[in-house]
Amino acid sequence: MSTKPGEDSHPQEGGALAGTLEIIPAAMAIQLDHFIVPCRDQVASAKRLAGLLGVAWAEKGAGPFSPVYLNEGLTLDFIQAAEAFPVHHYCFRVSEAEFDAIFGRIRAAGIPYRSTPHGSDDMRINTDHGGRIVYWSEPDGHAWEILTVSYARPSHS
Repeated sequence: MSTKPGEDSHPQEGGALAGTLEIIPAAMAIQLDHFIVPCRDQVASAKRLAGLLGVAWAEKGAGPFSPVYLNEGLTLDFIQAAEAFPVHHYCFRVSEAEFDAIFGRIRAAGIPYRSTPHGSDDMRINTDHGGRIVYWSEPDGHAWEILTVSYARPSHS
C-alpha cells in the first residue's frame, strides 16, 4: 500500500484492509544489530555478563559503550546511567551444552537464580516448555534468561 503526500496511510474503519495485517516480503532478512543496556557501572556490568555467557566484551567500543559481543551479528552496548532506568528482560536461546556451561558459571559465581521471570529466587530450573529455562537479575536488576527451547515461537516441526 503506497501513499501520496497528504494521504492517510492507515486504512479507514470498515475499509478493505480493516482488521487485517498486510505482510510484505522483505528483500533481505531483518537482523537486530545492537541493543543499549542501561546500568550503574558499564565496565563491571559488561564484564560480568560476558563472563557468565562466555562471550567476548570490551571496556570501550564504538561511542561511549562497553560492548558485549553475543554473536557475529548482535552486540549489547552497556551504557552508564546516573538516572533511574527501567528494568529490561533479555532472553538468550542456547544449546544444551551452552546452558550447562552458563548455568555452571552462574552457580559458581553464587548468583541467585529462579524458574520464573519475576518473584523469589527459588534456585530451580524451569522445564515447563520442553527445554530448560533459568532467570537471574545480575547485573543491575535486569531480568536475564537462558533457555534451550523457545516458548515465544511456535514449533516448525
